[in-house]
Amino acid sequence: MNKTKSFSRYAVVCSLLVILFSACTKPEKTLPIFGERNIEGSDTIYHTIAPYSFVDQDSSVITNATFKDKIYVADFFFTSCRTICPIMKTQMLRVYEAKLSDPEVLLLSHSIDPEYDTVGLLHDFAGRLGVKSEKWHFVTGNKEDIYKIAQTSYFATAMEDKSEPDGFIHSGAFLLIDKNQRIRGKYDGTKDDDVNRLLNDIERLKKEYEAK
Repeated sequence: MNKTKSFSRYAVVCSLLVILFSACTKPEKTLPIFGERNIEGSDTIYHTIAPYSFVDQDSSVITNATFKDKIYVADFFFTSCRTICPIMKTQMLRVYEAKLSDPEVLLLSHSIDPEYDTVGLLHDFAGRLGVKSEKWHFVTGNKEDIYKIAQTSYFATAMEDKSEPDGFIHSGAFLLIDKNQRIRGKYDGTKDDDVNRLLNDIERLKKEYEAK
């Protein structure tokens, strides 16, 4: 067989394989955006986290601006919780360790028992976990403000409930927040599989921004 013809056939086969591979490989879908949205002209206005101001374990004021150009994972807890919080903290430590060297990703844990969880107590709590405060913020503040932002911004449960063993009820959810302060994922912070999905979705979200 003529070498030129052989090469041509080889090139055609390779081209067909590339086409078939491309057809079978679906592009990964972008993560959903949670919450209501409004159409204003040609723009879509999405639900975002409302403005807030809390204080973290180092007495630093934490606001939306703290997470400017950052992806972060938020949750709600209290240090004296004896039910799901210890499991959640173990799982959030997984996220912390996986993203410790990633400057794009931060963590934010809101105490729902601010009267007990003082700045000093949160400082000791973070110290026992061995985490860096610039990476993982444990915040306290006005109780009503914390409950309101949980329920209306993060769509998470957080409230007092005297019928509960520890006097509070709260969601075990981890919320994935993008650089535009929008909710992009909700995960059960007590389950390995869901936290694995969260870690994967953080990388998917980062790729969205890289593609822009």
